Amino acid sequence: MRERTGFALFVHSLWKYRFLTIMLAPALAVLVVNNYMPMFGVFIAFKNINYIDGIFGSPWVGFKNFEFLFNSGSIWRITRNTVLYSVAFMIVNTVLSVVIAVAINELRGRLAKTYQTFLIMPYFLSMIVVGYLVYAFLNPEKGFVNGTVLEWFGADPVSWYSEKPYWPYILILVNAWKNVGIGAVIYIAAIAGIDNEYYEAAVIDGATKWKQIVHITLPLIQPIIVILTILSMGSVFNTDFGLFYQVPMDSGALYPVTDTVDTYVYRVLMELNDIGMSSAAALAQSVLGFILVLLTNSAVRRINSDQALF
Repeated sequence: MRERTGFALFVHSLWKYRFLTIMLAPALAVLVVNNYMPMFGVFIAFKNINYIDGIFGSPWVGFKNFEFLFNSGSIWRITRNTVLYSVAFMIVNTVLSVVIAVAINELRGRLAKTYQTFLIMPYFLSMIVVGYLVYAFLNPEKGFVNGTVLEWFGADPVSWYSEKPYWPYILILVNAWKNVGIGAVIYIAAIAGIDNEYYEAAVIDGATKWKQIVHITLPLIQPIIVILTILSMGSVFNTDFGLFYQVPMDSGALYPVTDTVDTYVYRVLMELNDIGMSSAAALAQSVLGFILVLLTNSAVRRINSDQALF
């Protein structure tokens, strides 16, 4: 019998698993339309786009669009803020998500489901809504913090939207409140997949709950933690635009601690209206993020090849 070629084997596999392929098709279509088709627009970063000649007719300018970002006098500030916030979000959210997941796993019945529901809800709120919720707390005149909390302690009111030192903590807190819940759900699912026989054997050996968590739960969900950390490295140079623009209400006094690559590019390009520069900034962020993913995965593979993403 003649051996099948690679393409023939591929077609045979599609037919053999046709029902699974049909189930996969909608998700694959969304992936292609949203993630792969836009990649053809990468060349916009190297053009001086004008609406008369169109995208394909506009002149090529090489790396000139990138000069806007890298020759900016604010490049150090916005890069520092972007990277430090991303790393802080990654560490704080991962630790809190794991802690909450382990805690909820120890609960049983309806109470655990209730906690999960309340934890996930903030994730689905728009950042505009979150920004006004924060404003309700921090309004200098009628906010809950100034009008109630500080008044209880006899402290003077704080002009929150002009005081820089508080905002790194506020932004980290708001980001954690919004995203830790959905992260915890992922770890809860990972913990649910652990064979219960491990815990039964530990109980027979006299292990306490704390020892079960340290020696069974955490080591067995470690691969998931590593994979999610590797993937999150790809967004180190990207930030949640809504968090840094809507929550501080675009206050100019806070730019030194709230301005990131995304918000800076947005403000500049709203004035210049140049989509070529915008594309250049997005491409630079994507390339740097991709390089970080490769480097992080390589480091993990050197330490433990079984936990590497690829």
